[in-house]
Amino acid sequence: MENFKENEQYMKRALELAAKGMGYTSPNPMVGCVVVKNGRIISEGYHERFGGYHAERNALINCNEDTRGAILYVTLEPCCHYGKTPPCTEIIIEKGIKKVVIGAMDSNPLVAGKGVEQLKAAGIIVETGILENECKELNEVFFHYMESKMPFVAMKYAMTLDGKIACENGDSKWVTNDISREYVQQLRKRYTGIMVGIETVLKDDPLLTCRIEPRCSPVRIVCDSSLRIPINSRLVKTARETDTIVAYVENALDESHTPNKAGEIIEYDVQHKINTLEEAGVKLIACPDREGHVDLKELLKMLAAQGIDSILLEGGGILNSGMLKEHLVNRVYAFIAPKLVGGQNAKSPVSGYGVEYMADAYKLNEPSIIRFKEDIMITALME
Repeated sequence: MENFKENEQYMKRALELAAKGMGYTSPNPMVGCVVVKNGRIISEGYHERFGGYHAERNALINCNEDTRGAILYVTLEPCCHYGKTPPCTEIIIEKGIKKVVIGAMDSNPLVAGKGVEQLKAAGIIVETGILENECKELNEVFFHYMESKMPFVAMKYAMTLDGKIACENGDSKWVTNDISREYVQQLRKRYTGIMVGIETVLKDDPLLTCRIEPRCSPVRIVCDSSLRIPINSRLVKTARETDTIVAYVENALDESHTPNKAGEIIEYDVQHKINTLEEAGVKLIACPDREGHVDLKELLKMLAAQGIDSILLEGGGILNSGMLKEHLVNRVYAFIAPKLVGGQNAKSPVSGYGVEYMADAYKLNEPSIIRFKEDIMITALME
């Protein structure tokens, strides 16, 4: 029993270390490592950035004490193949580690149990499953991306207690308090991409960056079927500073038109718009048509192929509805402020036609609640 408590204690510390890599390791997992000898931590390490050494190697090469006979605690199964860095199993064996305690097994086909096999073959004792749920939750993005080859999508919205994201006139500043909004910046740091619909761009002209850590700003993705994004929008103006993708429907542009200042309908110079956006640094993705809009499932496949493993969905009700309808949402973050605004036509977080019967409602599992002063946030996984 005492050994179990010690295992949990050291694994909790490894999890704390792993979280330090948030925003820097994608599409790699966040991993923490603790080296213990004679009941004392002699070294620690974590995966600090994509392309850099993994947690185990960082802990072992920075250790100033003899590691022979030590126990190594790591949140994820050690890798056993050459990639951007040498395999971690190699240095664990070289350093004479006696026992390795693992939080969660790696689902990467290049590892997936092979790391444990190598360690055991070298005579190292291996114990697995210590705080497994916590270790998996920390890397829910990694596991989903590795197993499904699709980005993990987290839908985030802020609403009043009567379910409104804005007043009838469109005013939405601010639904929640400053502490809630600060937490959203943490989410922007955590996820690789951030997605909105074109209506959000036209209405709010957002920047969609991470204010607390600009280096960790997500790739900005706009669903814009008819390529209506203004050239003078902040997203376009800053596209060379922060990666920006605009997804459109190619055949929808053939019939595109826009009114001039006099209100007359004129032809839309599509190629000029495309050229101007690309010259500004915007990356364009032509998507298949799905009922006059971007095919969201195909778009996610394209984004996954580009290494975008996760998306924070900050779109309005239309985009949220489309993502739910296609069963593409994996987690929901619902921020709720103790306010009532009313308004029959005031917008809600999810629009569209919705489900026909309550029995068909989208269900969520494992809800948890966090308080931000008077606001609350409910987060849960989609069923």
